[in-house]
Amino acid sequence: MKKKLSIVDIANSLNVSKTTISFILNGRAQEKRIGAELVERVLKFVEEVGYKPNPLAKSLRTGKSNIIGLMVEDIANPFFASIARLIEDRAYNNGYKIIYCSTDNNTEKTKDLIEMYRDRHVDGYIIAPPEGIEDDINSLIKAGFPVVLFDRNLENVNADYVVVDNLFSTYNATRHLISQGYKNIAYVSFLSSQAQLTQRLQGYKNALKEYNLKPIVKEVLFNRDNDVIMEPIRTFLKKRKDDIDAILFGTNHIGVCGLRLFSELGIKVPDDIAVVSFDDYEVFQLFTPPISAIAQPIVQIADNVITTLLSKLNSPVKDKSVKTITLSTELNIRSSSAPAKSNVVPV
Repeated sequence: MKKKLSIVDIANSLNVSKTTISFILNGRAQEKRIGAELVERVLKFVEEVGYKPNPLAKSLRTGKSNIIGLMVEDIANPFFASIARLIEDRAYNNGYKIIYCSTDNNTEKTKDLIEMYRDRHVDGYIIAPPEGIEDDINSLIKAGFPVVLFDRNLENVNADYVVVDNLFSTYNATRHLISQGYKNIAYVSFLSSQAQLTQRLQGYKNALKEYNLKPIVKEVLFNRDNDVIMEPIRTFLKKRKDDIDAILFGTNHIGVCGLRLFSELGIKVPDDIAVVSFDDYEVFQLFTPPISAIAQPIVQIADNVITTLLSKLNSPVKDKSVKTITLSTELNIRSSSAPAKSNVVPV
């Protein structure tokens, strides 16, 4: 196998110091007052031999890798995938590349991935954080790395973040169901103390409290296997399907699992149970009937996340100010939450 050329090899071949070669290859020839003739000779030789610098070695020399680490819950989830693609495009147009990974909401996996990114000398971090990594993110910030959180923020972490108004979103969706005449409204979501999920649950409860309605909550453990997620929901629906007339799903992932069970159990939407889900995406429009959903502003989220990070990366001085952005959602009303057969309630 042909040995890959190094800067030392080039220096020896041209009888030039490796420091001079390094300055030329890193675009610092003019700064170091290296003659144009020598620069041309080095660049011509490099082109002839097909030399490609080791990116890790280059990052150690320059202090920059031009790589951003992006960590999400599940890159296959349409919400995260759409945001990731938009971030990637903006980053690339600004001279940065993205390394993706999925945390699976697993604390230990996330810690390992952060260490991997640190070993790769990424310049900045974009993270949808699971619980339990506060110390790790604080360590990154203390070390001077720009960090932007999104989808959820963490208490005791003084980092930039971009989120939506989860509390109002579910409050508004629940009020919509109440206005359509539904009184026994269940909330089905993942069991979690993450900020975005606790806020969504609270928004649902706040709306019910205004109308003296009792909450009906079913929370399930997060799992990558949909069959595992569906089992406790199946049990819940079999037991309570005659007691509830509407369901608000806390995420699109759990919403799709629930709708699959509706088909399995012969539950008709909205005749038997009306439905609204958090996180709108194309699949919900293909169901019969189409599913009402809370749409997050994906383009705005991605734009604010990458703009905030690029601003920190390109700042000539360390910017220690913290930027927090909360965006509004939109409730897309479709046939799955049509008025109940009983009288519609004014709200």
